Amino acid sequence: MTDPLRDESEGATPAPEQSTPRVTFVFAGLMLAMLAASLNQTVLNPALPTIVGELHGVDRMLWVITAYILASTITMPAYGKLGDLFGRKPLLLTALTIFVVGSTIGALAGDITWLIVGRAVQGAGGGGLMVLSQATIADVIPARQRGKYLGIMSSVFALSSVAGPLLGGWFTEGPGWRWVFWMNVPLGAVAVVAALVFLRLPRVSGSGRRIDVLGMAVLSIVTTLLVLVATWGGSRYPWSSPVVIALIAATAAGVVLFVAVERRAAEPVIGLHLFCDRNFDLVTAAGFVMSVALFGVAAYMPTYLQMVAGVSATAAGLLMLPMMGTLFLTSTLAGRYVTRTGRYKRIPIIGSVFVTAGLVLLSTLGADTPIWVLGCWFAVLGIGFGTSMQLLVLVVQNSFPVEEVGTATAGNNYFRQIGATLGSAVVGSVFATRLAGGLSGTGIDNPDSLTPGAVRALPDALRQPVLEAYNDALVPIYLYIAPLVVVAGVLLCLVVEKPLATTIVRKNDPVPNDPAATAST
Repeated sequence: MTDPLRDESEGATPAPEQSTPRVTFVFAGLMLAMLAASLNQTVLNPALPTIVGELHGVDRMLWVITAYILASTITMPAYGKLGDLFGRKPLLLTALTIFVVGSTIGALAGDITWLIVGRAVQGAGGGGLMVLSQATIADVIPARQRGKYLGIMSSVFALSSVAGPLLGGWFTEGPGWRWVFWMNVPLGAVAVVAALVFLRLPRVSGSGRRIDVLGMAVLSIVTTLLVLVATWGGSRYPWSSPVVIALIAATAAGVVLFVAVERRAAEPVIGLHLFCDRNFDLVTAAGFVMSVALFGVAAYMPTYLQMVAGVSATAAGLLMLPMMGTLFLTSTLAGRYVTRTGRYKRIPIIGSVFVTAGLVLLSTLGADTPIWVLGCWFAVLGIGFGTSMQLLVLVVQNSFPVEEVGTATAGNNYFRQIGATLGSAVVGSVFATRLAGGLSGTGIDNPDSLTPGAVRALPDALRQPVLEAYNDALVPIYLYIAPLVVVAGVLLCLVVEKPLATTIVRKNDPVPNDPAATAST
């Protein structure tokens, strides 16, 4: 049986027929790395009120979340390109170290400034963990067998979406919020050991390769401006304010400058040639839209459940389990189906249909809708996301040789992260605006101070209008997002189903001839 973690030939590496023990350990380590990074996108949310209160930083609470998102988004393309140039193992170890250092800074933070610094350092490591974990799988597993691994990897996001808020609440109410950061130290240590002991990748010589420092710097500025637009627009500043308009104009100018820089770069951080590949363009655009939908639902449904359904914060997280459970199940089954048959085009298309249906169903919710009905609609959404999100990464990776997989994976993840940021920000802005209008006619003296407990304590005559205001402010937004997912489904219909490589293809290798894999549908 061939060990896929060793590259002893100059040509393609034969695909193993089954996982070796070393692959299992490597995969477990990569899963831990992704879990640590994805957990930290959600674990802090329930702890934030306590944290900013203790550190006297309520006015800068937004930056505790934004610092992580911004740093991880900025660093994704850089990690992807540097991994292609110099090898992914040293970059993965670097990202893990940076992430653990950031977690330690956050755990020891004595004021809000140091907490924000810790979150930024965490994000600088977390962005690498997300990209390098997915790209490293391409180094050791051929595309034909990669589907089942990527399918299982998507379960990490499902788990973190539920476990993050639950852990954050438990730590805050139990041993203390600083353990939200301390828990990353053992996770990171185990992942480092797994990478050091089991991860054996082909050596990559980066001598003579020029790092695109200018491109990385310009991309960082553009990303920062875009995240600020998404974060500040409609919340801190009105969308029509001079500040937001100036940020949008600066972002557009930065994009033009970035394209000009990348056209001249010897080793561009996001090569423009990626956008000459039809499948890359189609699935990246579809992934962007899917992220808008996913984070538009995941970010605000817990608030809806607490305010309208009257459940606790912990129960609100548990009520998201139907979506996460079906996401885990379908992503795993879809990955195994792709590995067995070599066919992958139809599955994400079917997934987009389920996501559209789930959004339409959510838009029909009312203040008196039974909880079990809501759980069913969540399950429909989970089926859609589970059969689409991770397979899109496989399509991207199958379109490029392994020397460019990191760059391509990072580019795809970069636009997904932007979609997630915009989805959360825009849905939140529209939700807040609609809610303010709805509560203005309820007779509540100070609607900004409403909490779930305060709503439950209201007399029936006042409580019902408040519940309807929350319901009417959020659920119609999902109907507005649904047409975007339809467009994503149409784009996926145009994907060319290239045969999945049964060997690890490198630039100078001939295209593998796999009669078991079909061309296009």
